[in-house]
Amino acid sequence: MKRFENKNNDRGMDRGDRGDRGGDFGDRGGDKRGFQRRKGCRFCTESGFFMDYKDKVTLSSFITERAKIVPRRISGNCAPHQRDLATAIKRSRHLAFLLYSSVQN
Repeated sequence: MKRFENKNNDRGMDRGDRGDRGGDFGDRGGDKRGFQRRKGCRFCTESGFFMDYKDKVTLSSFITERAKIVPRRISGNCAPHQRDLATAIKRSRHLAFLLYSSVQN
């Protein structure tokens, strides 16, 4: 049985060797992230908060400055409300209430 041979013999490292790239957080000063409490859906928790494709102020809080839709893991929306939100933003863009992009050349 033949052992694993490195095709790039110029470095002389085995497959598991990380070399000088590091691998533990202690020497670089970085810290591991702990558990963070999950955000709740604003549409589920607040009774007076609803989405409408004509409401520019509410929809603009769910898009970035480059006019991208904020993902669900960032905004904290539940899956059904995130789908409804994306549909409302797309309708609003189609009717020119919101911009497709804010970048101009």
